[in-house]
Amino acid sequence: MAKLPVAALIYDFDKTLSPRDMQEYSFLPGINAEPEEFWAECRRIQLQHGMDSVLAYMLNMVRRARGTRMLTRQSLEGLGQAVEFFPGVESWFGRINAIGLECGVQVEHYIISSGLKEIIGGSRIAKEFKAVFAAGFVYGEDGLAMWPSTAVNYTEKTQHLFRINKGILDMTNDRDLNGFTPEYKRPVPFANMIYIGDGLTDVPCMKMTRSRGGTSITVYANDNYSLGDNMLLQGRCDYCVPADYTEGSPIEQTVSLLLKRIAAVNACSELHARQVDVATKRGGIPEWQLQLNDGNTDLES
Repeated sequence: MAKLPVAALIYDFDKTLSPRDMQEYSFLPGINAEPEEFWAECRRIQLQHGMDSVLAYMLNMVRRARGTRMLTRQSLEGLGQAVEFFPGVESWFGRINAIGLECGVQVEHYIISSGLKEIIGGSRIAKEFKAVFAAGFVYGEDGLAMWPSTAVNYTEKTQHLFRINKGILDMTNDRDLNGFTPEYKRPVPFANMIYIGDGLTDVPCMKMTRSRGGTSITVYANDNYSLGDNMLLQGRCDYCVPADYTEGSPIEQTVSLLLKRIAAVNACSELHARQVDVATKRGGIPEWQLQLNDGNTDLES
């Protein structure tokens, strides 16, 4: 059986799959902090030290946890169980995988988030993802979080699109990520990517995905569609739909059509390759030679 082309669905997490920032479900209640107070404090830390916003919230988590709760890998993973999701999210992956197979593509799911990898890893949907790119901590001998290991801000997110494109999912492998990989050897072409996010922090990934032939979708909660509409009208995304992942929802209909398109484009490419091979074997000029001669005025066009 021929190997199916891969379609990659790439998601932001907070306010894309989950209605609120992940820290607000159990971490902030555990330290008796209100969301507005905590995020305002993170902003003050950021401005005071000229810090990246992700590093600022990670530092604030470590500070606020002292004397209140043990900030360990296990405790953070435990927080993931409290994370809630938009309607239909927990059954979404199985349904989309089945739709993909019906269309003739293998669907893979990825997360690129400024949230915490440990909390995502403890959530009920963690098993659905081939890879999760998110912020994370280094833990000391006592098991407590002591330093950031990774921090994924809105512009840094884009490098992970290339990791998916090249199939280099190991965060420590920068050599192969930055090395040259011919397009035909890349397991997930950008044209086969569908990026799903909720707001301005997703714009760099959305625009890069679109500029390289893929698709971007903005989701919105309740009736807060104005930002998504503006992003659509400004050419920052291709579609704007409610954050409703239930069966038959607009996002399911949209993704289903996109999976069909990916399958059709792949089939057309394979047909073209077969016909080029046949023409070459029948004595025609090989495609590579035509490309070498392109622009030579001594040859007929």
